Amino acid sequence: MDYPLDVPVFLVLHRLKHVRSGFVESLNIKSKVKIKEPYDKETYKKGIGYLAPANYHMYFDYGNKITLSTEPMVNHSRPSIDLSFMAAAYMFQNKLLAVILSGANKDGAKGMQLVAAYGGTTIVQDPADCQVDTMTKGTLDLIKPDYVLDRDGIILKLKQLLR
Repeated sequence: MDYPLDVPVFLVLHRLKHVRSGFVESLNIKSKVKIKEPYDKETYKKGIGYLAPANYHMYFDYGNKITLSTEPMVNHSRPSIDLSFMAAAYMFQNKLLAVILSGANKDGAKGMQLVAAYGGTTIVQDPADCQVDTMTKGTLDLIKPDYVLDRDGIILKLKQLLR
């Protein structure tokens, strides 16, 4: 059963580039939202979670399209959270809700800065709640987000904001 969301959800995680199966299937077992890896130029739809494929940057284009790229790594990563946040900030502006979670490098911080500049809502996981706090601390060094919350707080806030 899908969770009824009025928006699309985009997930960008640093993943092993040669592992191509199993992760989406595992997410779908746990998630109430259908999760899939998009194809290049796929039209995104509300109520679906789109996970950036391993070893591809994920961007957004006019006509509700997702575009994928194998451009060089950014912050030692492909997909790059920064690039996806920057593309989403430009495309969705103040309608964007962006969340940065635990991670081992600062990828996402500059993108989150652009999300804030375009008026999007910003949520950062509390570094004290992170397994690895480099990503969240890097973001907090650049911006004062709308919310700094632990995992449970993020879930509650997302439910509140997405009503």
